[in-house]
Amino acid sequence: MPVLPGAEPFRHEGGEVGVLLCHGFTGSPQSLRPWAEHLAEHGLTVSLPLLPGHGTRWQDMQVTGWQDWYAEVDRELRALSERCRQVFVFGLSMGGALALRLAAKHGDAITGLVLVNPGNKVHGLAAYALPVVRHLLPSTKGVANDIALEGSEEIGYDRVPLHAAHALRNFFRLVDADLPQVTQPILLLHSPQDHVVPPADSARILSRVSSTDVEEILLEQSYHVATLDHDAERIFDESLSFIGRLAPSVGKKGSTSGG
Repeated sequence: MPVLPGAEPFRHEGGEVGVLLCHGFTGSPQSLRPWAEHLAEHGLTVSLPLLPGHGTRWQDMQVTGWQDWYAEVDRELRALSERCRQVFVFGLSMGGALALRLAAKHGDAITGLVLVNPGNKVHGLAAYALPVVRHLLPSTKGVANDIALEGSEEIGYDRVPLHAAHALRNFFRLVDADLPQVTQPILLLHSPQDHVVPPADSARILSRVSSTDVEEILLEQSYHVATLDHDAERIFDESLSFIGRLAPSVGKKGSTSGG
């Protein structure tokens, strides 16, 4: 199936500091593209892949699982690490969980994490029914487009494939168990008014990681897809400041832009 217009992956060859961005469940690179472009404009090397089964139609996602999504970002991280001196991983929603697993598995290969409304658990009674229900119903109502900013639209599926939702539930459990292995500096930004991922998920993540350099910022004006919402510019600015603190070469002439 052809990729939906606007949902294409994004890459930019910049300097010696790289950023891998991971989009969310049933979403696409479009939700993070303004962020990726902002980073590219500041001379960073940027990779924003399209996760398998995403960005086309929800039926394509039915035959994928967390192993496919994780393998894609793992591959991109390894490629970035080969050509960059330092690498950061950013993630939105499920992308935050992908970033946390990468951090747990790759250790010092990752300099820091920026997480926006990261997911940690599939909530509600429906979660417990997924192992059975996924064999009876192919999909349920979608979770895309939770944005407060009028006129801002997310390119995502209007249905959630239940086989994939079951895979997501299993993945969140796996990531949660590995959180104590995460030691990198973390900037976590989350929306108190999030209709997809409750604030409890951010609290759980912060309580279980072993990181000592942690900053939490509330995004009061935004819903779940905060990277396309009122607080987008704040996310962009705060993440650049975070990189600048941990990779001091960023922003200095000749270091990231090659100029």
